Amino acid sequence: MAMLIQNQATFVSRLAETDRRHLEFERETAERFTRIEAQMAEIIRVLNEHTRQLERLTEAVREKIGFKAQQ
Repeated sequence: MAMLIQNQATFVSRLAETDRRHLEFERETAERFTRIEAQMAEIIRVLNEHTRQLERLTEAVREKIGFKAQQ
């Protein structure tokens, strides 16, 4: 009977440690996900700005070289 109680105590102790580690893993994962979302938002912002610049580039080059559109 003493062996059963000891085994049960060991099990409960390990279960508590497993739960603690699991919670720590979930916290770290949430922090990483938050950082990734922020980085993705910045990447999307930069890509949108680059898209706007590329869309204006053709007209800017035409103006720079003095190209006049046919009327």
